[in-house]
Amino acid sequence: MRSENNEDTVKLSFDDNNLLRTLCGEHNKNLRYIGKTLEVKVNAKGNEISINGACFDVKIAEKVLVELYSLLESGYPIYPNDVDYAVRIVSNDSSANLKHIFLDTVYISSRKRPITPKSLCQKEYIDAIRNFDIVFGIGPAGTGKTYLAMALAISFLMKKEVDRIILARPAVEAGEKLGFLPGDLYEKVNPYLRPLYDALYDMIDFEKASGLVQRGIIEVAPLAFMRGRTLNDSFVILDEAQNTTSEQMKMFLTRLGYSSKAVITGDVTQIDLSAGKTSGLIEAQKILKGIEGINFTYFSEKDVIRHRLVQDVIRAYERYERYRDSV
Repeated sequence: MRSENNEDTVKLSFDDNNLLRTLCGEHNKNLRYIGKTLEVKVNAKGNEISINGACFDVKIAEKVLVELYSLLESGYPIYPNDVDYAVRIVSNDSSANLKHIFLDTVYISSRKRPITPKSLCQKEYIDAIRNFDIVFGIGPAGTGKTYLAMALAISFLMKKEVDRIILARPAVEAGEKLGFLPGDLYEKVNPYLRPLYDALYDMIDFEKASGLVQRGIIEVAPLAFMRGRTLNDSFVILDEAQNTTSEQMKMFLTRLGYSSKAVITGDVTQIDLSAGKTSGLIEAQKILKGIEGINFTYFSEKDVIRHRLVQDVIRAYERYERYRDSV
């Protein structure tokens, strides 16, 4: 039971009833979500919303509602997931400015949906990509590392800041089983590149994306295809970099030519290399930290933008691994 002295009630008034309806959501769905997540009572009546509960939780709910309403006033289309992201952001940092994060449009997809950062770390990540030529995005799955990098790559291409995009992935399993798979080399490695194609087609309509791929303006290839090349005027993304060997990572990083950017993404808890091989991503952190022009951005489960349960799954596995390592 909460002590009555620690409880607070706040009433908020909003001028635009249409925006208020959007803020509340269909049948007050957004308000119910905020109330349930923050364990506060949220009620709407007329142009007012009242919040009651523990002082700290009330302040978080108040900031979320006020800033989401301000986003609506700016013309930002609030989606149900945005309410979830807003609660997560403000809960982790009560001084966070949602407009500063959500209004930083990276790219507008073919579905006319703006691609924007959804966490403080994602905002730092896209700023790093804009300001550094080599950026490492390291953290668990679902944090938007590759997706945001690809959105920025397409944005750079459309603005003619680069001439081409190169998307690469190490095909670790293919390296071990290639001879047993049917088809030619392309058919054998293509399944390992499928996630990159999926993200690409989510941002650009299929025909346009296919045309860019056919003309070589966008290239999706296994990491091994990078050997011996110099990549000028390019935006290069290396995905699943935890599965590179030391030699592969060095080879990739030394491909970078003039007026190019490289983004390397990976999750050091998901290494599929055979026993005894050192991950190039883990090694690169030790070797390259402190070099001017290279940035390392680290994501955590707080930045996961998939189902909320994914955060809980990641935390549960981390607890289990800590326990396993201690016994």
